[in-house]
Amino acid sequence: MTDADRGHRWTGAVCLVLASSTGGVGQHVTSLVRGLSAGGATVTVAGPAATETQFHFTAAGAARFVPVEIPANPTLNDRRAIGALRAALADDVDVVHAHGLRAGLVAVLAKPRQPVVVTWHNAVLARRLRGYASRFAERVVARNATVCLGASEDLVDRARALGARDARLAPVAAPELPEPRRGRAAVRAEFGLHRDQPVVLSVGRLHPQKRYDVLVEAAATWRDLQPMPAVLVAGSGPAYLPLAALISSEHAPVTLLGHRGDVADLLEAADVAVVTSDWEARQLFAQEALRAGVPLVATAVGGLPDLVGDAAVLVPPGNVAAVAEAVRELLGDEAKRAEYRARGLQRAKTWPTEEATVAQLEAIYAELAPT
Repeated sequence: MTDADRGHRWTGAVCLVLASSTGGVGQHVTSLVRGLSAGGATVTVAGPAATETQFHFTAAGAARFVPVEIPANPTLNDRRAIGALRAALADDVDVVHAHGLRAGLVAVLAKPRQPVVVTWHNAVLARRLRGYASRFAERVVARNATVCLGASEDLVDRARALGARDARLAPVAAPELPEPRRGRAAVRAEFGLHRDQPVVLSVGRLHPQKRYDVLVEAAATWRDLQPMPAVLVAGSGPAYLPLAALISSEHAPVTLLGHRGDVADLLEAADVAVVTSDWEARQLFAQEALRAGVPLVATAVGGLPDLVGDAAVLVPPGNVAAVAEAVRELLGDEAKRAEYRARGLQRAKTWPTEEATVAQLEAIYAELAPT
């Protein structure tokens, strides 16, 4: 799609705000920086210094980065973050667009003169005090944001139920992966795998929401398979030590790879991809797997059923036996894997592209702050 096809591009000034991120939200903001800058918008990114180090927003487009330390959980330092964001917004900014509940809370509490758009990327799953605080933040954000955007329909419904004045669906497109740099054999050689040894792959932050404990326990049941599958999990996060302990105690054939920059290569070597989360909107790895033609087993939660349709094997969340059996069946049936590979590639063609995602946001910005 050319600029002429899209008509007038929005060329105002936007401040994209995010909290601590090591995964999907940071990747999404990077994609927006590229697309908005290319269209002529002036882009400022406000977030923790560590996000600029990891995602290189300023290198992705003509963007300015302002450090605003918004941690993953509310702290007494939020007051400092609110002040820092206010200072950043004192410059010529037309629209504030916060990504995630934490960034959204800081953005609305800063009470900017500009309209505030907040994209809801995640559902609140926490319980007890942390869950109460997060649900309180949801209400504050819903009632004070100019527009709430949900990455999945259930998030849109949630924002409306909490009093959002304007709540809309805004699917987040996964950035296109680069072409693999290594072939299947080379990746397998890195991990010392036999040529015919199956590879089960999952990619994501090591966080309790992702329920990698379910994948580990399922993997432990595959030790009777010949050859035994190798389960690779790429990602870092707070659940690393508990997962490592569980892998050891279960004698599960799982390797935690840490953060990887070669997901395209890993997918090239994978026979089956797995998502075991308790909730997801439009999970980036699920999109990457189907685009790469890797058969996917995923939990039927949040926006995943709408995302994948009949192009993946859906299982109940938290069900070790269901995950174990679904993967076992795919590994044992080459024709079934081929069928899901074809379904996945076809389904991926129906998803919004990064360009379409940027175009939707440009239209919203133009509605709120015409140029």
